[in-house]
Amino acid sequence: MRFTLRIWRQRDRDDTGAMVSYPVDHVSPDMSFLEMLDVLNEELVRRGEEPVAFDHDCREGICGACGMMINGMAHGPQRATTACQLSMRHFADGDTITVEPWRARPFGVIKDLVVDRSAFDRIIASGGYVSVPAGSAPDAHALPVSTSSAEASFEAAVCIGCGACVAACPNGSAMLFTAAKATHLGLLPQGQPERYVRAAEMVRTHDELGFGGCTSMGECTAVCPKSIPLDVISRLNRDLLHGQP
Repeated sequence: MRFTLRIWRQRDRDDTGAMVSYPVDHVSPDMSFLEMLDVLNEELVRRGEEPVAFDHDCREGICGACGMMINGMAHGPQRATTACQLSMRHFADGDTITVEPWRARPFGVIKDLVVDRSAFDRIIASGGYVSVPAGSAPDAHALPVSTSSAEASFEAAVCIGCGACVAACPNGSAMLFTAAKATHLGLLPQGQPERYVRAAEMVRTHDELGFGGCTSMGECTAVCPKSIPLDVISRLNRDLLHGQP
C-alpha cells in the first residue's frame, strides 16, 4: 500500500508550525498506524531529515499516549480504537491521510504531534485519589459493593487519559475525563468520605486550566477508545449539586 501523509510539523512551542506532505510506500495492511509512522521516520532518518515526533509507549491501547487527530477524527476512523491499534487496512491504497496533534487551549504543542497533557495530571492531583486511611487490601467480601455500582465504577475506571475527548469536543471540554476519574472512586466505599469534595475540586481545577464547559454533545464518548459512557458526567453533576451548601 502507498499513502500520502499530510503531517503537522512544529519545531517547538514557539514555532508557528505547518502541514508537510510525505509519500509512504511499502505499507502492509497489517501494520498499525504507528508502525506506518515508523516506516516514514526510518526513511526520513536515512535522508538526514528530522523524524516526526509522536507520543507512544505500550502500543497495546493501554497507556493513552498515542493520541493524534487522523483525518479530523481523534484516534482515526475505527471506533473504540487507539491510534496504536488502528490497522492500515482501514484506509484505501493511495489515500491522503491528514495527521495533526490534539487541539485544545490547555494542550500546548511541544513538537510535531506531541502535546503537553500535564493538565490532566493537575486535575487528578486536585482530588482524583482517596486520602482517608483505608487500611490494607481487604478480603473480597469484607466491603459489600452492589453489582451495579461495581460495574459502573469499572466502566469509568478504564479511562486511559488519552485526551481524545478534549480534542473531539467543540468546546474543548475535559468533563468526560474528569467525570470518569471522579466517578470510579465515588461509587466505591473507600471513595465515599471525599466524594463531594472530590467532585467540586476536580471541576474547579478543570475550569481554571481553561478547558471548556460541557454541553452534552456526545462527541467525547463517540471517540473515546474505551467507550466511557456519557452518564459519568451526569453522575459528576449530581455530586456537584449534592455537595453545594
